[in-house]
Amino acid sequence: MFSQQSPFIQKAPSVTWVMMLVMVALVPGIMAYIFLFGYGVLLNITIAIITALIAEYFILKIRNLPVKLFITDGSAVVAASLLALSIPSIAPWWIIFIGTLFTIIVAKHMYGGLGSNLFNPAMVGYAVLLISFPAIMTKWPLPASHLLDFNIGQQMEAFFYGTKSLIDSVSSATPLDYIKTQIFLNKPFELNFTKGMPLNSYFNASIIISLCFLIGGIFMWIKRIITWHLPVTFLISLVLISSIFWLIDSTRYLSPFIHLFSGGTVLCAFFIITDPVSGPTTPKGKIFFAFGVALLVYLIRVFGGYPEGIAFAVILMNICVPLIDSLTQPKVFGHE
Repeated sequence: MFSQQSPFIQKAPSVTWVMMLVMVALVPGIMAYIFLFGYGVLLNITIAIITALIAEYFILKIRNLPVKLFITDGSAVVAASLLALSIPSIAPWWIIFIGTLFTIIVAKHMYGGLGSNLFNPAMVGYAVLLISFPAIMTKWPLPASHLLDFNIGQQMEAFFYGTKSLIDSVSSATPLDYIKTQIFLNKPFELNFTKGMPLNSYFNASIIISLCFLIGGIFMWIKRIITWHLPVTFLISLVLISSIFWLIDSTRYLSPFIHLFSGGTVLCAFFIITDPVSGPTTPKGKIFFAFGVALLVYLIRVFGGYPEGIAFAVILMNICVPLIDSLTQPKVFGHE
């Protein structure tokens, strides 16, 4: 006689546990950011988290919801951290403050709070800042410039007062910004990635940071926080789309390698489009969603008015999630 072990249902991980693992996965990328772009990254994250928790506290009080239960779930901390990582390390403090308030109050709680928000909160906050303050949001420091002639005292001054002379002295156009300008002027471009050139510094820094976020993404996949559908489809789609244009005219369009490791591509693949609330829930839906984001990211980067299109692409595809889910529901077992 054979004994059978009864099937059992594993207890689903709590929201707090999931958010904690996401923060752990962000650590390698955050450390790379701090080393390459200075302590302002850490200041951005600190201000964003503090602002998010205070805003969350007062909104929960106004809504008569249990403060301790919701404020400790970690969702506000993750959203604030993702927003902070998208903002230049030399942005003044009030940029982070405004963006975080919009992320928590408008994008999250005005739609009902965690589990009810239609749009990715961090991307809504970022999009608002990019539209409202484009000059500040596109001023990134030269990688590792803080190690050379931009000491922590100067960085603190730029952080609190937004000192223009200090910011201008250590900032330059990123590769995506550069190509956007060249296309706008209807000129062919030639990226100079020779040693010591600003574009070379930016791209090398982007590769390092992207690889660190890739490590964090693999960690989340191993821990089954995310599935492969969204990140793999997004990255492959972006490479394929950019390859088509690059093969057509390599003097006007960046190579897929540059698109893959520039901007926030890898961060988007593993930490942004994998948001379980504002994203699709079905396996097929995730594939369609990721492809749509990749297509929009490329179109906005190359033909749109902004050098980076991740926030706008994610928000636009968030609108389509209910339709995507309804069209990709798997068949119910036992029914044709």
